[in-house]
Amino acid sequence: MEINFEKTNGLVPAIIQDAVTKNVLMLGYMNEEAYKKTIETGKVTFFSRSRNCLWTKGETSGNFLNLVSIKNDCDNDTLLIQVNPVGPTCHTGTDTCWGDKNETNPLLFLSSLQNFIEKRHEEMPEGSYTTSLFKDGLNRMAQKVGEEALEAVIEAVNGTDERLIYETSDMLYHLIVLLTSKGLRIEDVAKELQERHDPNWQKH
Repeated sequence: MEINFEKTNGLVPAIIQDAVTKNVLMLGYMNEEAYKKTIETGKVTFFSRSRNCLWTKGETSGNFLNLVSIKNDCDNDTLLIQVNPVGPTCHTGTDTCWGDKNETNPLLFLSSLQNFIEKRHEEMPEGSYTTSLFKDGLNRMAQKVGEEALEAVIEAVNGTDERLIYETSDMLYHLIVLLTSKGLRIEDVAKELQERHDPNWQKH
């Protein structure tokens, strides 16, 4: 990776992002030595401008930033570093240096779930329920979506909120399996809904 440390007097900004939640945790600065130490140790190390020395995040608190990946921007002078944080990131005790909670948006899991289902579709491991659905064919997958949707409706009318969530989860899972079999993504559904939200949208 080519990083232009000289462009900004030997330091480049390093944006720290949680690899799972995608939330931005903090901003620090790296010189070439800090960058190399980060790669070698797997723990994010910065250059402290106030102390004029290297410091590994968590070396005193134990709240390390475990390295997942590093990307350079188009000008080769800003880093995006994805991490798995251990504990709060900010020295004040908050999850981020902006005081925000580093919480996962559960909607992001739908993409991860489809990634998992697509892998099942590619590998077709024996003993997997998802594999059995793909083997049963399109008609059976579509039937399962209908069955689970009906069960969700029944719970909505006569059941409990807990059971409604349970049956809706079953419906969404089987819908994603069906979409995968057709070469489609749950993001395609989200995009369609997003387009419908436009005041100028017209029904097909």
